[in-house]
Amino acid sequence: MRRLSLDHLTVTDTTPVQLARAARGAGCAGMCLFLHPMDVLSLMPQFDIVGDRAARAEVKAAMDDLGVTLDLAYPFSLGGRTDLAAFAPAMECAAQLGAGLLNVLVYDRDAARRADTFGRFCDMAAQFGHRVAVEFYPQSLVPSLASALDLVGQVDRPGAVGINVDLLHLMRSGGTIAELAAAPTDCVLYAQVADGPLLPPHDLDSEAASERMLCGEGAFDVAGFVRALPQGCSISVEIPRDHAVGELGRDERARLAVESVWRMVG
Repeated sequence: MRRLSLDHLTVTDTTPVQLARAARGAGCAGMCLFLHPMDVLSLMPQFDIVGDRAARAEVKAAMDDLGVTLDLAYPFSLGGRTDLAAFAPAMECAAQLGAGLLNVLVYDRDAARRADTFGRFCDMAAQFGHRVAVEFYPQSLVPSLASALDLVGQVDRPGAVGINVDLLHLMRSGGTIAELAAAPTDCVLYAQVADGPLLPPHDLDSEAASERMLCGEGAFDVAGFVRALPQGCSISVEIPRDHAVGELGRDERARLAVESVWRMVG
């Protein structure tokens, strides 16, 4: 049986403690957490666990009581002017919460600098005991599975530095499940699942951040995607449906999202 985690985007309107409770209530062993709110996620409440150590300790205590682990920590974005030292407080926070992976998005247009910055980010993460997964995303400068594998190949730390493959991004980037199945297994460290229509919408950013489909509602081969993943690869249930926020509570939205995955792959 695959291990499922509840992604913060699925229930964006939660604090870290509420996310842990929603994950446990939905039957997930882990969660994927934004370490701080982002302005583009308007439904996310304000909280501070990076700077407020007491709040961080409260989250850790709740996770321990519930038996929920932090499988993936967001947000770490690398651009042309990124100051890596500024990530130290968030990396420390993630380490204290026991994060299994740091998730990275890359937006630097300069190929040589992009690879150098990513390598140095991985060096820094290792000092805090973290593994790193780069998430390819069509609107980023690592837009495809092939480009993500190329980037992690330049770092050459199988098992410690790899990719996070999101089924939505795989489909929207023109990738295939066969390509995923052919990827080196020690480079595929994590996966995220949601459903969607074969024809992409006009606004890919909005689809990714707020309007995905429950598994079984769309046209993606969710079961085939899961079969293509390495054995033991954990899966995040990342199914934000902002239109349902006013209709359903966070626990119900989490439960429906997780149940839709189990129906396809359980």
